[in-house]
Amino acid sequence: MKTAVMTAIGEMQWEDRPAPTPGPRDVLVRVEKVGICGSDLHYFESGRIGDFVVEPPFVLGHEAAGTIIEIGSEVTNLAVGDRVAMEPNITCGECEFCRSGQYNLCPDVEFFATPPIDGTFQEYVTHPALLCFKLPDGMSTMEGALIEPLAVGFHAATMGGARLGQTALVFGCGCIGLVSMMALKALGATTVYMVDVMDARLRKAQDLDATAVLNGMTQDVIAEVTSLTHGRGVDIVIETSGTDIAMNQAINLTRKGGTIVPVGYSKSGMITLPMSVAINKELRFQTVFRYRHNYPLAIAAVAGGRVNLRGIVTHEYSFDDIQRAMDESIADKATVVKAVMSICD
Repeated sequence: MKTAVMTAIGEMQWEDRPAPTPGPRDVLVRVEKVGICGSDLHYFESGRIGDFVVEPPFVLGHEAAGTIIEIGSEVTNLAVGDRVAMEPNITCGECEFCRSGQYNLCPDVEFFATPPIDGTFQEYVTHPALLCFKLPDGMSTMEGALIEPLAVGFHAATMGGARLGQTALVFGCGCIGLVSMMALKALGATTVYMVDVMDARLRKAQDLDATAVLNGMTQDVIAEVTSLTHGRGVDIVIETSGTDIAMNQAINLTRKGGTIVPVGYSKSGMITLPMSVAINKELRFQTVFRYRHNYPLAIAAVAGGRVNLRGIVTHEYSFDDIQRAMDESIADKATVVKAVMSICD
């Protein structure tokens, strides 16, 4: 099978590898669509994210969907020909986190495209059948691939306690910020404001029905949101940019007793916060890591028309253009909000 391999920082090469064979509880999937995630770009550009270091050759890609072409002998929930979205994490199933349902915190997780586990920039992958979710009729495999980032958005929104009638604020209009906005609205948030520093991304948020968009470079975000909420502040903030400025603004703009959900990682790993303000407001900080139990919810939201996943896609590339796709996604981050790779059509 054709496999795209990261052979060095900023360099992709082709390899011809044997197609994998499914185990008894696995399925073999012909990969059709893979989203290019920010983590793929971090690994490609710098070779690491925190303690995770790429040692080439390495296969990127974890937002994937495709069609089952073979099933293992013990698989009963899926059939050849089913189109599926693949949840990319394989956990141990035995630790205290797995047993309590918090499997995203499993210390022994194997996650597509997280070193040393290869990802899905290849024509075929095997995956446990229980982590493959059948797509309903009418949902494309492009939407199926984007269920992965949407699961992040739903996890952030649900862990933040999003509910009907709330007012929310999202910092960052990249992919995760946009899916967080759509998850908030799907769960009932009436008003969702979006903040970014790139006009192209703000326009995308506006196209996807953000209540209002604010440019943090040219507008006073604190003054504007204070005015929009008549001095009350917002019920929930989802922060996806990982910046000191955004987190400080979040603390100042969240109402007393409200919730802040940090999603984005800072480049340094450290952020300085006005904790006295947060304490006086009795704010709740709810951090999140990836997601758990969100794929069925995310698929239902898209199938029911509550989330427009196609709307976040700005660029599509063929598998043959993978080097260009990665280069452009890094060089033109303002315009390439979300890119999707067509592996096998």
